[in-house]
Amino acid sequence: MTDNLYLIVSIAGREAALPADQIESVVEVDAITPVPRVRPHIAGLFALRSRVLTVIDSTAALGLGSVVADGPSTAAIVLVDGHAYALLVDSVDDVVPAAAPHRPPAILDPVWAAASRGAIEHDGRALLLIDPAYLVEGPAAMAA
Repeated sequence: MTDNLYLIVSIAGREAALPADQIESVVEVDAITPVPRVRPHIAGLFALRSRVLTVIDSTAALGLGSVVADGPSTAAIVLVDGHAYALLVDSVDDVVPAAAPHRPPAILDPVWAAASRGAIEHDGRALLLIDPAYLVEGPAAMAA
């Protein structure tokens, strides 16, 4: 059995995992430019290495409030359908190897269940594997 790599993050106060093969980098976002008339989970735009990225508030994408703060925020730069997005997260822990995801061991809140691709085992506990495309789509994904 081969292990896959996962980025351990905290979203809405809950530890979770993102597939490392979709992560380009982890950065500090210090200046988000708001954009009028966008969906609520889109925090704005951010310039990174001469590119402009859409900033996604992961907590708002799940309908659980907002992680956007006045100061610098942590973001995982993810690739979804060939486009890069900055996913704001509470914090980033580490990249870890783990076996392929399995079904989560407990009944989940519908918000987390919809965003999850399963669970991985890390340090003796199950962590939800979050689908970055779900967060990019935001509340529209929940309605589907």
